Amino acid sequence: MIYQLDPHYPGFPDPEEAEPDGIIAIGGDLSPERLINAYCCGIFPWFNEDDPILWWSLDPRMVLYPDEFRYSKSLHRVVKSGKYEVRIDTQFEQVMRHCAHVDRTAQGQTGTWITEEMVEAYVRLHQLGLAHSFETYYHDTLVGGLYGVSLGPFFFGESMFHTMPDTSKVAFVRLVQFAHEHHFRLIDAQQETPHLASLGARPIPRSEYLTELNIIRADNTLLGCWTQF
Repeated sequence: MIYQLDPHYPGFPDPEEAEPDGIIAIGGDLSPERLINAYCCGIFPWFNEDDPILWWSLDPRMVLYPDEFRYSKSLHRVVKSGKYEVRIDTQFEQVMRHCAHVDRTAQGQTGTWITEEMVEAYVRLHQLGLAHSFETYYHDTLVGGLYGVSLGPFFFGESMFHTMPDTSKVAFVRLVQFAHEHHFRLIDAQQETPHLASLGARPIPRSEYLTELNIIRADNTLLGCWTQF
């Protein structure tokens, strides 16, 4: 069933009531409170510029448990070469804008869901210390990266980009290292793709994913700018 969200109430229906394709609700807004509630319920926004806000809860859900990360020999060589530098939370908005311009026609997507409204919403989360970017640099030029939202021991990945070979993967390696260092439980990759599967991500039933999310608490979120870590 697709629910029409109450513009004055930031809550969501039971994500298990989503349509077979994963859509659960329409409308609402992208306020920090509503976005936080959505992620805690296993729901995320995904819509084109000309669409109303659409909310999704996929079944199955693609996730990566940090201990299951596949670190290929070729990727390990790239990271160890020192060719690239990875920074955290220094150009969050720029990472989002790079992700917005990724060509995804091969995946059957046209246009981008990273609209100006989305950029503004996630920059607000970044300013609140809840959204973060991992950025790959080559000679001080941003050439790859990813961004997402962190709540409790979870990182909800949103999108990634690269302008040089392997640079999004290099940023992902640093994310996995960070997840290990700070005892994150899982990295949410949302939808299944061969790229994510090659890194060790796998689909799990939505019911299992929602059980994982039950341990989120506000007091165990690593708030603030992660540049310091």
